[in-house]
Amino acid sequence: MTHTIYSQQRLQQKSIARLKQIYSEIACTVEVIDKRCKDAWINAIIAHQSAHPEKFITPANIALTPIEISFYDHEYYAGDKLIAAIHYDDDLTRPWVVMVNNKEVHRASTNILCHHYICSHYKDGSLPAQEQNATDTNSTTGNAIKAEIFKECEKYGFEILHDGIYNNEVKLGEVGFSGGTWWVVGAAEQKRVLCQSALVAVFNVVP
Repeated sequence: MTHTIYSQQRLQQKSIARLKQIYSEIACTVEVIDKRCKDAWINAIIAHQSAHPEKFITPANIALTPIEISFYDHEYYAGDKLIAAIHYDDDLTRPWVVMVNNKEVHRASTNILCHHYICSHYKDGSLPAQEQNATDTNSTTGNAIKAEIFKECEKYGFEILHDGIYNNEVKLGEVGFSGGTWWVVGAAEQKRVLCQSALVAVFNVVP
């Protein structure tokens, strides 16, 4: 697991209670000589970060790149590292959600508020560190599929909602990718029809 690196300046702004919490979060093993002294905790954290650079990231040094998967799904990358994602759910007042490690870390009424939350917390290093593991690959593959469907639907002016593809508020059907094959299900049908590509699948959803 990686952690966000803390600068001396940022640590100076923390209380002793928060410094103790950070010390525990990063599994610091450097001895704190005087536990009543703020600088002693700061020095221990800084020393631990220096001794274990592989466990820490300095995200603010790398510009964030937002990627629109669909109107409802966005991912934020620093280089090739996934930092956070924005999703939409059915909450009536705050449907936009910032996710890190598949956990909700923030919720807002608009997408742009989530964007500002990610950017500001990323910049000051207070955004939780995204674990880069095998599940990210699966997530990225799934999001690439969503992006492909979204791109093809845009050509026809279709809208993608949670339960399928719509045109002028009329559900046309669903398109997906599983088992290495694209498929489409019309709104009035129950059976999947296999297709060669997202383009063909979206085309076949047209009534």
